[in-house]
Amino acid sequence: KSKGKPNGKKPAPEEKKLYLEPEYTKSRITDFEFKELVMLPREIDLNEWLASNTTTFFHHINLQYSTISEFCTGESCQTMAVCNTQYYWYDERGKKIKCTAPQYVDFVMSSVQKLVTDEDVFPTKYGKEFPNSFESLVKKICKYLFHVLAHIYSSHFKETLALELHGHLNTLYTHFILFIREFNLVDPKETTIMDDLTEVLCSTSGSSSNGSGNGSSAGAQNHVKER
Repeated sequence: KSKGKPNGKKPAPEEKKLYLEPEYTKSRITDFEFKELVMLPREIDLNEWLASNTTTFFHHINLQYSTISEFCTGESCQTMAVCNTQYYWYDERGKKIKCTAPQYVDFVMSSVQKLVTDEDVFPTKYGKEFPNSFESLVKKICKYLFHVLAHIYSSHFKETLALELHGHLNTLYTHFILFIREFNLVDPKETTIMDDLTEVLCSTSGSSSNGSGNGSSAGAQNHVKER
């Protein structure tokens, strides 16, 4: 359904995205070359590398969300929204559940916690094999963690700024995006919604060659999408 009718009226301007302001996008806690950091070291098994990084990202994103969780309530965030996209949770039977943002994040964190602490999925003991479904589970985890990061930017960047944690958030986002790109863990269509931010943050961390080709066209959506 297209809302853009040729009636001569300009569409309502999209709300200015504070997190795209140059004074904030420059903020990092380190200038490390993340492109090198995410690459698979020669002597490490791919699944081991995916497991250790995914677990680390889970803990860091959970921690980052906890800093603004008191502002993310059922009243302030009645849906799990990122810009103009609304996300729904799907339970184990595939049933679609409409929930508030804090409920959604709680579903994400508890389900990921369950997976990363399950020895049959994320084995830590020597000689124990990773399951055949391991990569698809990692992809699922990364998709959900992306939703949480994107929600922090789109709905709680002001609070993050007030806490002076935007440098941490930018560093975490850059590292995470370059990691999921390196191993094709999240469909680019899923991350298009934050392409404008990705382009700014990742091009300044020496990864411009890894292009976010879709550019900032994602920002042109002026209708609510559902996922």
